[in-house]
Amino acid sequence: MEISVETRDRTHVVTVTGRMDAVTAPDFEKHMSQWIGEGRRDFAVDFSRLDYISSAGLRVILTTAKKLKAVNGSLFIASLRGAVKEVFDLSGFASIISIHDSVDAGPD
Repeated sequence: MEISVETRDRTHVVTVTGRMDAVTAPDFEKHMSQWIGEGRRDFAVDFSRLDYISSAGLRVILTTAKKLKAVNGSLFIASLRGAVKEVFDLSGFASIISIHDSVDAGPD
């Protein structure tokens, strides 16, 4: 899994490439916790390049969203596709986490 971040206005766009599973999800959580600890508050997570997500990945997304809510931050997921979109739909995460078609289509 590869993680990159770029800042657009106030939003930090985190692009995840590859697979988010029990082995790689802790790395994502570590990065997000570090950025939140630095005072970053608004995130868009771009999953356009994510091929697979496991329950461990979903747990980390939920944990991160809760951390951000506690500090008045925000998180949305963008560009779900294929099997990853299916996992989000079947798990019910689509009703818990804000999901948008693209980073640019996210909340203002």
